[in-house]
Amino acid sequence: MKYYIISGEASGDLHGSNLMKALLKKDPKADIRFWGGDLMQQVGGELVLHYKERAFMGFAEVITNLSKIFGFIKFCKKDILQFNPDKIIFIDNSGFNLRIAKWAKLNKFRTIYYISPQVWASRSGRVKAIKRDIDEMYVILPFVKDFYKKYDFDVKFVGHPLLDAISNRKKVQEEDFKKQFQLSDKPIIALLPGSRKQEIKKMLSIMLKMAEKFKDYQFVIAGAPSQDFDFYKQFINKENVQFISNRTYDLLSVSYAALVTSGTATLETALLKVPEVVCYKTSWLSYQIGKRLIDLKFISLVNLIMEKEVVKELIQEDFNEVNLQKELDKILNGQERSKMFLEYFELEKKLGGVGASEKTAEYIINKLQN
Repeated sequence: MKYYIISGEASGDLHGSNLMKALLKKDPKADIRFWGGDLMQQVGGELVLHYKERAFMGFAEVITNLSKIFGFIKFCKKDILQFNPDKIIFIDNSGFNLRIAKWAKLNKFRTIYYISPQVWASRSGRVKAIKRDIDEMYVILPFVKDFYKKYDFDVKFVGHPLLDAISNRKKVQEEDFKKQFQLSDKPIIALLPGSRKQEIKKMLSIMLKMAEKFKDYQFVIAGAPSQDFDFYKQFINKENVQFISNRTYDLLSVSYAALVTSGTATLETALLKVPEVVCYKTSWLSYQIGKRLIDLKFISLVNLIMEKEVVKELIQEDFNEVNLQKELDKILNGQERSKMFLEYFELEKKLGGVGASEKTAEYIINKLQN
């Protein structure tokens, strides 16, 4: 069978790679062509375009790069026609993927969406187009299945692939890890400032101020795979601050706490049982537009899944030095820390256990054969 997979950003690359492994396990002769990143490339198949080539942050940044985005869309359609896959698999990345899905359906390709666009957060009117253009939908968050049920669209909840990624990883020992990266014996506070240059600069400008206030801890920046080391040099010339790239899970697994930019990383941090403060700040224009489009009580996946505040969210103006110091102190000591651990175990139960990638691959292959 021939599969054409389109993903974007580091999280899509991670989930795409695990899905590819599962597809190849069940269909060893699978011919896979994809848009993704390093992790998907390591599995096999043929990479069309790396996600970092089209990483634009926020509404304003997307608008200024529209001509480039439309060029990618045109190229993608042409590439699909030449490859002629049995099925096109879309992973998240809704702005790009929904445009391709509409075209693909009109051209009689079989379409599947793995990891739904966030229509449950904003612009729910897109559900009509999804029902029209998508043959199969597999969702990884329990409340998303309930959301689609309101629109009479039958989707399958397969569990969250992060559980697979975390359970399958090779575990590291804290002492060995610190020795390998020449870290001190101090407890680690991990800094996860995001993956795009604009957001990294915004987030680290405030996160790094904590290094001066919590000197009994060492702060380690988790470098994003989409950015080169040269970009981070400007941030790591401070006392008590270190940098480690492409080892985020290992870093989190030996960390005492974390400051995390909103996104998939908030859930990864929780599943690795690390107390965290969730942070988010974007440009004024992007925030104003987003605030009017997004109708959610929380921005972190942890709180959305649990339907209550488990981790503190500091958003836009609330993300400042004073608030961050106060909230970090809470999760380093006392009852807030202990309570968060208990909530994390409940969170894991809600996500349905391991096996999301295997289940999804099995569904895809069975549908193709029927």
